[in-house]
This record gives sequence, C-alpha cells and structure tokens, in this order.
Amino acid sequence: QVQVAESGGGLVQPGGSLRLSCVISGATFSGLAIGWYRQPPGKQRELAAGIGIFRETKYDDSVKSRFTISRDNNENTVYLQMDSPEPEDTAVYYCSGKVGSSSYWGQGAQVTVST
Repeated sequence: QVQVAESGGGLVQPGGSLRLSCVISGATFSGLAIGWYRQPPGKQRELAAGIGIFRETKYDDSVKSRFTISRDNNENTVYLQMDSPEPEDTAVYYCSGKVGSSSYWGQGAQVTVST
C-alpha cells in the first residue's frame, strides 16, 4: 500500500522561509513524477511545483524564483523549499506521486503566511 506523508507546514512570516517534506513509501519512488499542489481557502487545487524522474522541474509562475522543488531518491523524499513566501501562498499543500495512470496523494499540510 502506497503511503504519502507531508510534514513541515506551519506559520511563517512574509519574507521568511519554510521547507516542506514528503515521504512516499510502498512504491518505486525513483519512478514517480511528483508534484506539490496547493489549495488556497475557497479556491481550487493547483500545481505549485513538479519534478520528474530525471529531476526536470516545472513551476507555476506565481512561485517561480521563490520556491524550489527537489528530490532525494535514497530517502524516498521530495522537498519544497519556500523562500520569501507571501500571504497569497497561504494554502493546504498536498504532495502527489504519479506513475502511469496511478496517482497517490497525501493528507496535506497547512501553510499560513502571516505576521
């Protein structure tokens, strides 16, 4: 059974930094394309950042140059480094791994950017 577990969420001040972690177990981690999605209050879920099996990355324009996604295949972990967060980044952040037609989702981690 595949399990996806996010951690590292919380309250961060604008201009600070925060790192989210996601551990995926029960699947061949190196074969997964992985994304960090986020759902702001009252809005739809959207892709914030993604990383492929060859470590190619893509970012939503709103987070480009501020967020960095990376993966450690030895630790079955993907990270989202959030630098200079803004109040508009407040959302529940979800980690998702995908291979073929299968997608695996975590329960989400709340990130609140506020003074």
